[in-house]
Amino acid sequence: MADVALRQVRKSFGATAVVHGVDVSIADGEFCVLVGPSGCGKSTLLRMIAGLEEISAGEIAIGGRVVNNIAPKERDIAMVFQNYALYPHMTVHDNMAFSLKLAGESAGAIRSRVTEAAQILGLMDYLQRYPRQLSGGQRQRVAMGRAIVRKPQVFLFDEPLSNLDAKLRVQMRTEIRALHQRLKTTSIYVTHDQIEAMSMADKIVVMNGGRVEQIGGPLELYDNPANLFVAGFIGSPAMNFLPGKVARANGALAVATSPGVAFPLPAQVRIDEGREVVVGVRPEHLSVGNDGIPVEVVVVEPTGADTQIFCQLAGANINAVVRERHEFHPGENIRLKPELTYLFDPASGARLA
Repeated sequence: MADVALRQVRKSFGATAVVHGVDVSIADGEFCVLVGPSGCGKSTLLRMIAGLEEISAGEIAIGGRVVNNIAPKERDIAMVFQNYALYPHMTVHDNMAFSLKLAGESAGAIRSRVTEAAQILGLMDYLQRYPRQLSGGQRQRVAMGRAIVRKPQVFLFDEPLSNLDAKLRVQMRTEIRALHQRLKTTSIYVTHDQIEAMSMADKIVVMNGGRVEQIGGPLELYDNPANLFVAGFIGSPAMNFLPGKVARANGALAVATSPGVAFPLPAQVRIDEGREVVVGVRPEHLSVGNDGIPVEVVVVEPTGADTQIFCQLAGANINAVVRERHEFHPGENIRLKPELTYLFDPASGARLA
């Protein structure tokens, strides 16, 4: 196992810069998730750590050793790809054993390590099957087993669950997390799915446009987003945003978003009257009540555990998620009470505290 350090890492393709001075420290044994929308640079960053992509500037260190000019096979990492990358003409056993054979390991050592990995991943009954005879989840386990047998310092996962159906994704992310807790190997995981990031990570690195927006634990990012992008990306359903201005309502300062509609200021916020802001409120922080903000119901989606209520507020869309079951109808007027709000600067996007 080893720590991983990225210091002012940059990547350009010709004149086009795609990664802009990334600084990230990943502790020994930590599960770190790089998350962000498609095209934000997260997979490029992972490939640079693996040595599959040259870096344009900066340093990447694994276990204290700078690996900028070290070949991928000498970095002591193992990578699990999105498309599994299994050899179709080899059995499960041979796919998992292939890298060990190339390394010149003895037959006894290969058999022992493949058996150990197969037992961990529940693949003992499939060792003599070929990839075409396996389900998607089983193929992903084989790809993980091929990485495990190498006993690397670092595991790299490049969107490994994106080809699986929704139910299997939930199962596999639990298995990957349990595997990490068992092996304690430093892991870096790339995904565009913030639910995967929230449920799996010790540390999340939120990326956007080749830059790091914020680094922190899952609940830290959820509770204390640094800016509009992180606030809107972390959390499902996404946070509601409404432009407004700080004004007095009933003798106290509030955020007026439209005539007669005012959101309370967050606790301990000190802000000047008249300042333009963006107020954010998560759907789960809205409750149905008689003293809330007037909205018009557009769509109601009961999910069993929750009820999602899509509404219109002075021409703007607003979404609420409540535990209670309501039989609201489109066009009905109700009131939503915000329990917790956030304020952001409309120009920079930075959170105001």
